[in-house]
Amino acid sequence: MGGSANRRPHRQNARPALSGGRTMSQAMKGPLAGIRVVDFSKFLPGPYCTWLLADLGAEVIRIEHPRELAKQAQVFGWDKLSEAERARIRAADVFARGKRSLLIDPGADSSRPVLEELVRRADVLVEDYRPGVLAGMGYGYEAMAAINPRLVYASVTLCGQTGPYRDKPGHDPIALAVSGALSRVGEDPETPGFAGIPAADLLTGSNAVIGVLAALLARATTGRGQSVDIAMSDSSMALIANVVSRNPDLSKAPPRGRHRADIGIYRTADGRFLVTTDMEPRYWQRFCVAMGRPEYGPLQNDKAARPEIRAYLEAEFAKQPLAHWLASLAEADTQFAPISSIEEALADPHNIERGMALTLDTPGGPVRQIGSPIHLSDTPPVPPRAARIAGADNDDIMKELGLQ
Repeated sequence: MGGSANRRPHRQNARPALSGGRTMSQAMKGPLAGIRVVDFSKFLPGPYCTWLLADLGAEVIRIEHPRELAKQAQVFGWDKLSEAERARIRAADVFARGKRSLLIDPGADSSRPVLEELVRRADVLVEDYRPGVLAGMGYGYEAMAAINPRLVYASVTLCGQTGPYRDKPGHDPIALAVSGALSRVGEDPETPGFAGIPAADLLTGSNAVIGVLAALLARATTGRGQSVDIAMSDSSMALIANVVSRNPDLSKAPPRGRHRADIGIYRTADGRFLVTTDMEPRYWQRFCVAMGRPEYGPLQNDKAARPEIRAYLEAEFAKQPLAHWLASLAEADTQFAPISSIEEALADPHNIERGMALTLDTPGGPVRQIGSPIHLSDTPPVPPRAARIAGADNDDIMKELGLQ
């Protein structure tokens, strides 16, 4: 997989010429070069949002509270590690990548001149405190807009700035529950399950990026910033859109779990797993032929036939190892993939070629990370820069603000 960040701009090597008269040095700055973001966020949706902005070239200054960092260190046992070990952990933090760090207590009176000067020079502020908390500290939208009317102020919370649940605490599963999405998770028709991935967190972070970029575009016309209210519960509502769209009478919506025979997860003879998604008729026909049962082709939507088809497929896949089925289904040109472990995904040549599996060199040794999922032809994401220890940029930032 390589041992340095030099592998990462692989797709840039395939496009040496830039259109529009742009130089390589301009492209390396990213499409958001010149945008400054003050990042008060702590939990996954906010840092994911600012990570995407940083990868796209925005200057992100992360506000880090010494007391909160101390609590985190105690929870994970990092307080017992050496400074070098803690620096390595920090460098491996994907969502701290590309950000500058200002170690400062936002609640201290002595911090106010620093933070207000940062906001005065900023384009964007991102925060994920519960509604009213940051305003109570003097850093709410109205107060910050008075300092900088062009500021885009993004608040990322569980249930938003309005509504009966605005003050409700919670994390990803709560948002999925409020939206109805959690009722659709799992294979057991009687009991919902956990998603196992932070779906609401990451969807919310992406929506926050969209909201910020939309507000920046609007500012180019109006000359004014605005408040951007992004809720995890709102974002999760998109996850039920297909059920709502396809079932005018929701009481007749199919229960949770797998209902089709043309998609499935199967165990192979060597204990591996693969997934198939041959929902389009032409793919289903090919799949049935490849599996030795062309007669199942016309039965794709026959509910009565599904138990028989599933039982056959499960038994058939169990007869041969994964490699056999990968070759067979590839030859048939059906829809399938082996279910990769995280280790396997990071070693997958496709993910490496796409710049999504990275190895970065750091003073503490190489660390593995994921790349930016946004690929632009003329203004690609900036080369990845591993995070340094909290507060590493304090002196530089203070000098830039004229406060040191």
